[in-house]
Amino acid sequence: MTPLYIAYHDEEWGRPVHGDDRVFERVALEAFQSGLSWITILRKRENFRKAFDGFSIAKVAAYTEADVERLLADEGIVRNRAKIEATIHNAKAAQEVSLDELVWRFHDPDSPVPKTMADVPAITPGSKALAKELKKNGFRFVGPTTAYALMQAIGLVNDHIEGCVARG
Repeated sequence: MTPLYIAYHDEEWGRPVHGDDRVFERVALEAFQSGLSWITILRKRENFRKAFDGFSIAKVAAYTEADVERLLADEGIVRNRAKIEATIHNAKAAQEVSLDELVWRFHDPDSPVPKTMADVPAITPGSKALAKELKKNGFRFVGPTTAYALMQAIGLVNDHIEGCVARG
């Protein structure tokens, strides 16, 4: 594992994230990660933050087709039209709800403690419900697997395995 990935695991992954813009960033990055490795996204995260105005919901929601073209030309990010357009669409949807409040309704402090990585699920009933709720509120690229990765990343569940130094 790279130092970047280790630092992310030890200092960020599974730690509570609050605030609509901060949660929106994670929703966007998890969607961009779909089909790719997380380390690819981590390596490009600062570029994503610059390209998407720090993931300010208000700013991203105001993006135009010119911004889509600008982002498609940005070699520092994942240049996938569907994911870029979904991020802009999701910013518009996020303006209609408290994203922080919406996702934290799915907090599961009593999720089982995984003993090995094989015990960590890819989807759960909670991630299915979160994906359904996000979609109901107009979000795209938020299927149950992506929703579960979001839940793990922002601390809705704690999937650090038993004995992990970051389990806390």
